[in-house]
Amino acid sequence: MSKFIYKQLSDKVLQAAFTVHSSVGSGLLESVYQKDLEVELEFLNIPFVSQVPLRVFHRNKLVGDFFADIIVDSKIILELKAVKSINSVAEAQLLNYLSISGLSVGYVFNFRNTSLSWKRMVKDAYASRERSERPAKGSG
Repeated sequence: MSKFIYKQLSDKVLQAAFTVHSSVGSGLLESVYQKDLEVELEFLNIPFVSQVPLRVFHRNKLVGDFFADIIVDSKIILELKAVKSINSVAEAQLLNYLSISGLSVGYVFNFRNTSLSWKRMVKDAYASRERSERPAKGSG
């Protein structure tokens, strides 16, 4: 049986997201949901930072800049959307953010529809390590 990582914090994050969706409803801009979720997290005394820069380097040169919408308690990344549905692009974006940040748990929340939709993603540390240690093709 696998362990549910950060269960109590995850429950509070979900509570905050559902409260926000119930409060302002659907169909608004992502920026409105972000601001409202920040207000709710603050009200619940949950530490967070917004628009966290995530940088990708290669050979000590910056090759990419990304921004995580919210990182909760230095443990959980929240990627907020206001789109028709959570798709594979949004999922890949969150997985990339997890890899870049070194964090293992994240949520994609979609506020657009009448019901809040969300997906929890957990980066498998063993699988990530295994992939990074696998020799590149043609390397011997």
